[in-house]
Amino acid sequence: MSTPFYNRRTFLVSVGLAGFGLLYNPTGLVSKAWGQGLSPTQSMRGGSNNYRPNAPLVERLGRGFVVHGNVRHARDGAPLEGVRIQIWAATTLGGEREPRNHGSVMTARDGSFQLEMEQIVPNFGQPHAHLAYDDGTYKTVFLRPVMRSASDTSVAADFILAPP
Repeated sequence: MSTPFYNRRTFLVSVGLAGFGLLYNPTGLVSKAWGQGLSPTQSMRGGSNNYRPNAPLVERLGRGFVVHGNVRHARDGAPLEGVRIQIWAATTLGGEREPRNHGSVMTARDGSFQLEMEQIVPNFGQPHAHLAYDDGTYKTVFLRPVMRSASDTSVAADFILAPP
């Protein structure tokens, strides 16, 4: 008995190849959906706690813990260079109100940012950082990413910014 050419395996392979083709074909459905933009990042509850407008630009706020992420435009996902991101947290130096725990960084050409600081410690039971974009070109966003563990040595937060 011969095996038919069209069976479950060939069907799954065909569907996979067709999907791959749509993904990379500029006239494909997926490509058109990507061209419609990304959902802007929404502010998180509690993200603006202890915020200080215009925190100074800093190279670092200590050593041992890294806050990092990327900033992109909601219209097309393009990286945004030169965007000011403010970062603050409760660390081994003190609470979120401690001036040595507040600083701003600028995004690089690829939209990335990074700030090294002292180890973040739990505040109100949770180890977390605060990040903000608020320079006016885009809608203000406050983030409050929570770490899985107080022993984590980094936390990431990404921004998708849209005009106000």
